[in-house]
Amino acid sequence: MAISLLCLFLITIASLIFVGKKIKRCKWNLPPSPPQFPIIGNLHQVGELPHRSLQRLAERTGHVMLVHLGLSPVTVVSSKEAAEEVLRTHDLDCCTRPNLAGPRLISRGYKDIGFTQYSEEWKERRKFLVRELFSLKKVQSSRYIREEECNFMAKKLFESAVDRSTVDLSKTLYWLTASIFFKLAFGHSFHESKFVDQEKIDELVFEAETALASFTCSDFFPVAGVGWLVDLLSGQHKRLKNVFFKLDAMFQHMIDDHLSPERSSKYHDDIIVSMLDVIHTQEKDDSLKLTVDHMKGVLTNIFLGGIDTGAVTMIWTMTELARNMEVMKKVQGEIRDRFGNSKERITEEDIGKVPYLYLVIMETFRLHPALPLLLPRETMAHIKVQGYDIPPKRRILVNAWAIARDPKIWKNPEEFNPERFIDNPVGYRGQNFEFLPFGSGRRMCPGITMGMATVELGLLNLLYFFDWKLPDGMTERDIDIEEAGTLTVVKKVPLKLVPVLSSLVTPNSSFRK
Repeated sequence: MAISLLCLFLITIASLIFVGKKIKRCKWNLPPSPPQFPIIGNLHQVGELPHRSLQRLAERTGHVMLVHLGLSPVTVVSSKEAAEEVLRTHDLDCCTRPNLAGPRLISRGYKDIGFTQYSEEWKERRKFLVRELFSLKKVQSSRYIREEECNFMAKKLFESAVDRSTVDLSKTLYWLTASIFFKLAFGHSFHESKFVDQEKIDELVFEAETALASFTCSDFFPVAGVGWLVDLLSGQHKRLKNVFFKLDAMFQHMIDDHLSPERSSKYHDDIIVSMLDVIHTQEKDDSLKLTVDHMKGVLTNIFLGGIDTGAVTMIWTMTELARNMEVMKKVQGEIRDRFGNSKERITEEDIGKVPYLYLVIMETFRLHPALPLLLPRETMAHIKVQGYDIPPKRRILVNAWAIARDPKIWKNPEEFNPERFIDNPVGYRGQNFEFLPFGSGRRMCPGITMGMATVELGLLNLLYFFDWKLPDGMTERDIDIEEAGTLTVVKKVPLKLVPVLSSLVTPNSSFRK
């Protein structure tokens, strides 16, 4: 009886919404929609890799498309021109974030930066993070940390090269970015940390980002608690809570350690120290208000964004190079010609001196953007995109992955071809809307400079000191490039390669110590 009443209730609500849409369509020129089922809309068509399924829907429906995820209408943008209108022309009118269950919980009620709605408080928090962590001055002053951790990675790879053993390069690169950001932002040695399981750092990051981006019924069926009840019964609430408690415990341990009088003075000032200083000194009229929840929200952004995006980019870069050995040889040849055969250590002074590596990274960004669907936006006013009406409070997704593979813009878009960026004015800082690896507008990634420094320095170490070969029995065609993930997209099968001491490079003497 209860199930019958629930079904009748849902059908009634869906009918009212359907009638409401018909009335609005008479008044507005809404984007076209793909065929949909009652109640669930297009949810069944989204799948495990939304960037791919939404691209396929857009090819049949239009590059400005209205999909219905349950009872929630979402506008999906999949063309350069439409993306420019959203991210530049109407940036101020659609730079807030939607109210979604996963981000709301993980961000402690929107006390972070990445998922918080647009406001003066958000602007102050973002300014603070840029000033204390991502400014050019901070990036330059922290170079020794990145150099130290990249050198440590090279030492470990040297041991594997001597043993001729296969390396899980996916895990190695997650350890690299984690070690950099743990020391840089959290004031801890990742390899000695008591607060996190080093062996499972990539799993924790993936679990947290899956929680942030997972479809929850309460987001798509916001009707009298029905969606919330389904999430509770399906275990989705429990999964979200489990991730929340893992992150909360880790950050609380870090904060407690910083507050301990026994904390060693050898550690440099980090973002936790800066936020604690603000909490201890803020006055009632201060524009920047921080609590412990704000601290944990910001630390979550740094933990996920800092560790994951850099590792994902380097993993995909090495994957594509392993699949295209001629490109691998070319970029290694340029690096070694530039630096000679006896360079003791790669430093950040070497960044930018190898043009072909830059082209390789750009091509990796194009084929494998870390966030294929930019973080969702929500309109704060009525706007028009490509002649279509987008009403207020409408969620917008920009499919950067689809735009970067648009055959109208890119020749042979599925091919890994770094040369396409030779004499190409397209850059990665959000001014070219056919190429959006870091987003654009007010909500673009604030850590671009540090992210690029980490990626280029890490790759220089991998490609200068070592040659790379596939495990015995594997060929280039055997390398699996299947994707996994919804917020960031990772290589589903870990990348495993064998490092080989190059006959063209004299091993760094410090590796033997």
